[in-house]
Amino acid sequence: MGGSGQAVDVAIIGAGPAGLTAAYLLTKAGYSVTVIEKDPVYVGGISRTVEHQGFRFDIGGHRFFSKSQQVVDLWNEILPDDFIQRPRMSRIYYEGKFYSYPLRAFEALGNLGLWRSAACMASFAKAKLMPRKTVRSFEDWTINQFGSKLFSIFFKTYTEKVWGMPCDEMSADWAAQRIKGLSLGAAVLDGLKRSLGLNKRPNDGMTTKTLLETFRYPRKGPGMMWEAARDFVVGHGNEVRMGQSLQQLSCDPATGRWRVAATAPDGATTIVNAGHVISSAPMRELAGRIHPLPATLPEAMDLKYRDFLTVALMIRSDDLFPDNWIYIHDSKVQVGRIQNFRSWSPEMVPDAHTACVGLEYFCFEGDGLWSLPDADLVALATREMALLGLCDPHDVTAGVVVRQEKAYPVYDDAYRSNVEMMRGELEAVYPTLHMVGRNGMHRYNNQDHAMMTAMLTVRNIAAGYRKYDIWAVNEDAEYHESGAEGQIADAQAALASVRSVPARLKAA
Repeated sequence: MGGSGQAVDVAIIGAGPAGLTAAYLLTKAGYSVTVIEKDPVYVGGISRTVEHQGFRFDIGGHRFFSKSQQVVDLWNEILPDDFIQRPRMSRIYYEGKFYSYPLRAFEALGNLGLWRSAACMASFAKAKLMPRKTVRSFEDWTINQFGSKLFSIFFKTYTEKVWGMPCDEMSADWAAQRIKGLSLGAAVLDGLKRSLGLNKRPNDGMTTKTLLETFRYPRKGPGMMWEAARDFVVGHGNEVRMGQSLQQLSCDPATGRWRVAATAPDGATTIVNAGHVISSAPMRELAGRIHPLPATLPEAMDLKYRDFLTVALMIRSDDLFPDNWIYIHDSKVQVGRIQNFRSWSPEMVPDAHTACVGLEYFCFEGDGLWSLPDADLVALATREMALLGLCDPHDVTAGVVVRQEKAYPVYDDAYRSNVEMMRGELEAVYPTLHMVGRNGMHRYNNQDHAMMTAMLTVRNIAAGYRKYDIWAVNEDAEYHESGAEGQIADAQAALASVRSVPARLKAA
């Protein structure tokens, strides 16, 4: 493996939102940049849009909203003419009935029925009069807040599907963060107001439009954004190399320049010689490819991830339901959430008489679900749609599977110390190596926060030192539920609290 390779100012590993934001801004600033991306076809990472016979699939659902005005401005700059405003509608499916989300009181009571509603209220009263004294788990905390009946209906099944562990093994700390500020009384009062149409503006009599009711979306899916960013980078003389898997990183101690080796689709090794490296590759994989590896890092490389896959079904129907997605709180099926791609954008579905839905299954790479052949997964999704009463299986005309590895960084007991050790070692030894984005920092970031980490990294490169702490960029669990778009003027002022994800209980 020889050769010095093409010389550029910055090599970027990964063409997701963080990597392409960095590439776009660096290109604008006049830097020479080469991006390497292991996917042979798509840019955008988890924010890509996959196309199959004219049908487009959003991997996970990506509403375009940010409190950072700089992120909003950058979206508008990259994709000035292709945003559409879409109605937001999400519901919960439980035992054959739909519950609006946020809940509407009369609807929920009607769906549950008189006796079950009474049982929920009795269970809530019992929890308040005789709460669990030892609160260690998600289950303990949630039952104390809402009662065992509401816990089993609206919290247990979906939470366990997403995170792959029982609720009685998840830390109560996560429940307190994730559901903070929500009380049953406030939820009922809000639901009554919604049900009666009382949530209006005081002067004009119009129902208040909130972030929960509409959102912006690229008309052909989020991949449009990152395809446009790629085209800008390439159009201004820089490179985005597809199908390139990172093989090895090494830094010349004499010059401080990086040698980035990647494997091309034909198996050949290609080399990039760079002054800086920006990596959005999974932190564990990056550390495993650095040569020489700092001696203390191997023990810190045990970082874990939660994966998921989407089974997209094409179904003979004008449309099946109006929701962007439905949360499936039903233990009889494995599917956790179902997207309706036409509700995201009509241009995602080319045939007016064919519906296209995406069934999302949360899993671990290599487990039984992940490893099923595509045909078996399509058959499973078809059966579960029929079992849920959402379609006639004979109307399913086609299906395709999209797997997304490392969708969610896992926050286990050791993750924080491992990440801090890896960050400390790598930043101390390699000041021109920059980790960005969700997997690059093992942070459960959204798309806009991944972009912020890249934006600040570009500023650091321009300044010649780490002027901004990109590790302060994160969000809390209520980020998408309140506040105004663009209310934060500067990316550096992004919320610095850690977005909440569950941790497994430690032994008593």
